[in-house]
Amino acid sequence: MSPKAAKRRRVRAVRGPSRPRGGSRTSGTAPRPPGRGGTPWLYLAPALVVLGGLLVYPVCQLGLISLFEYTQAQVSGGEPAVFRGFGNYADVFRDDRFRQVLLATVVFAAACVASTLAVGCALAVLLTRVRAVPRLALMLAALGAWATPAVTGSTVWLFLFDPDFGPVNRLLGIGDFSWTYGRYSAFFLVLLEVVWCSFPFVMVTVYAGIRAVPAEVLEAAALDGASQWRIWRSVLAPMLRPILVVVTIQSVIWDFKVFTQIYVMTNGGGIAGQNLVLNVYAYQQAFASSQYGLGSAIGVVMLLILLAVTLVYLRLLRRRGEEL
Repeated sequence: MSPKAAKRRRVRAVRGPSRPRGGSRTSGTAPRPPGRGGTPWLYLAPALVVLGGLLVYPVCQLGLISLFEYTQAQVSGGEPAVFRGFGNYADVFRDDRFRQVLLATVVFAAACVASTLAVGCALAVLLTRVRAVPRLALMLAALGAWATPAVTGSTVWLFLFDPDFGPVNRLLGIGDFSWTYGRYSAFFLVLLEVVWCSFPFVMVTVYAGIRAVPAEVLEAAALDGASQWRIWRSVLAPMLRPILVVVTIQSVIWDFKVFTQIYVMTNGGGIAGQNLVLNVYAYQQAFASSQYGLGSAIGVVMLLILLAVTLVYLRLLRRRGEEL
């Protein structure tokens, strides 16, 4: 072997095997994982189709009907639907009753959300402090309340607070006091029922989040002398903030559109409509008065309010640097 050939062989051994020209360079780059590109959308396609059929189409129909004068005459085919544009929305916002009902709905929903979160979070912390048997009993009782239909739960609560036969008035010693007669007492009674059937979702979700927190973190906080309230406020709440965001948004949506509890427990909105909320008010306008276009406009306004509240809440959290 000539000296030049031996030198070329030594250089080739040091550099390693040569790459073919025009080929792909695979060294130093991670292989592309499968599923990139459009594949995730293929997995989501069935769910998106179902959501489109169950959500998008009804919302579009709601918005379309809200632009027409659509009464019983148009439903029966006796008269053609008359296009009004935003006339129904103008009638809604000019109505003093609508503004009163909107204010009552916002205050009532805020009270329900705050009470549900407080009760659910407190019981979630309690579940981490009790033994297995009481924990199981509390979980079963909460899940039973959660699984109870709204009509059944409302009827049971009406019986419990009945002025003649209910046991609550006897225990409190208030005689034949009617909880559904006064405006605020009726709202308070409905609030109790809404919290009773809503707190299990918050309790179970927050409890699962607490169980995922490392025990060393809680033990370190306890060794530092932090109280239970301080541990919740300074340790658990910041770590559980993504979960709290979810349960808060869900509670806002559920409590803002309460219908069954108000309708059943106050007999359609209370005396002279003193306990009306937007959902019941829209039902009355659409079905009791046969003003389907006006009721649809109220439904669209409710949808826009819920979207605005959710987006503002998420935006505030993002400004604080929270990862959602």
